[in-house]
Amino acid sequence: MTTVAFHTLGCKVNHYETEAIWQLFKQEGYAKVEFEAKSDVYVINTCTVTNTGDKKSRQVIRRAIRKNPDAVICVTGCYAQTSPAEIMAIPGVDIVVGTQDRTKMLDFIEQFKREREPINGVGNIMKSRVYEELDVPAFTDRTRASLKIQEGCNNFCTFCIIPWARGLMRSRDPQEVIKQATQLVDAGYKEIVLTGIHTGGYGEDLKDYSLARLLEDLEQVEGLKRIRISSIEASQLTDEVIRVIDNSEKVVRHLHIPLQSGSNTVLKRMRRKYTMEFFAERLERLKEILPGLAVTSDVIVGFPGETEEEFQETYDFINTHKFSELHVFPYSKRTGTPAARMEDQVDEMVKNERVHRLIGLSNQLAKEYASQFEGEVLEMIPEEEDKDQPNNDIFIGYTDNYLKVKVPATIDLVGQVIKVKITKAGYPFNQGEFVRVIDSEPKQVVNG
Repeated sequence: MTTVAFHTLGCKVNHYETEAIWQLFKQEGYAKVEFEAKSDVYVINTCTVTNTGDKKSRQVIRRAIRKNPDAVICVTGCYAQTSPAEIMAIPGVDIVVGTQDRTKMLDFIEQFKREREPINGVGNIMKSRVYEELDVPAFTDRTRASLKIQEGCNNFCTFCIIPWARGLMRSRDPQEVIKQATQLVDAGYKEIVLTGIHTGGYGEDLKDYSLARLLEDLEQVEGLKRIRISSIEASQLTDEVIRVIDNSEKVVRHLHIPLQSGSNTVLKRMRRKYTMEFFAERLERLKEILPGLAVTSDVIVGFPGETEEEFQETYDFINTHKFSELHVFPYSKRTGTPAARMEDQVDEMVKNERVHRLIGLSNQLAKEYASQFEGEVLEMIPEEEDKDQPNNDIFIGYTDNYLKVKVPATIDLVGQVIKVKITKAGYPFNQGEFVRVIDSEPKQVVNG
């Protein structure tokens, strides 16, 4: 039996797409092995969001070539899309496919076996106008299923290479989204995470359809308990989307809204499409309709030209609006983006000091947020056994408002929606006690 091994770098979308590519191989009778094992085919799904992403991708490619010099080495993903020649130049790379035409990968492998000539299958992503259907009826090892609903981004922020790697915004056919959501529920998933490159932009390229409509249609999927939006821009939180979330029984009390900076002058240099006043107004609206809402966010620290005052504006904005957790990134130059060519690059030491200050604030806000729920009963889905306490029947999962909870439970509760009482709030973990199962349809065991 021919074997295939996968390695995924980067974001949730890449992980989703690796699962989809595995489905294609599985249909052709391939067996999956661990990446560290010797395999006939290696597929490396690359990331290019930073220069480090490129470097890590190259390291992984070389690792696969060393594992089995006779294997067919396939490289796909964002770095493959933006720099195919750079990857083709690595001795031992056989096939390069970008962020589209993944379905051709198996044909390319057969072609390569016949002709033994390296294949560059990367096309011009900027010409892509149609969403590439990649189905994932079930995931290998997760209790939360990702559902990719769109591809590409039209924003062209000055720090970001992604439109060049992923192309312009294109939405998945609503019927395909609903069909796959139903498949995932049938496979036993209770929660679906809507994901994409610019998830909240879903529907901007569709006639008479929108993210709000999609959420309403997903609300009707029987057996689906929770809908989580992986990320949504403040500008996409329209009055209509907020109204649909307010009326929904399934959209959870957690939104990830990327901030990037809390200073209007920095946002302008980043070419972000909102002001802090607008962002603040949206947050207030959301918190009115969803008491206890968790808002997580991404922040870039030390963007070119960021002064101490601008950083302080960001710090104060986050502190005032009580985000529940932050992902803090020091700005890193991405070759090929306008920001990499800007004057006034911020000194690394200054960047690191600011990053630490923001991480300190994030930890403090996360504890404050969690402490509101001590003694309360919340819904959670146990996902996995606590690896620090194996065989102790302690399981970890997330509540609807994204608190990570450790709870004494049994293996049969994994993937079920249960009620837990938060006995001790904390960060990164809260302690909980099991109250009861909300619905006890048996979850089918899903095998990748």
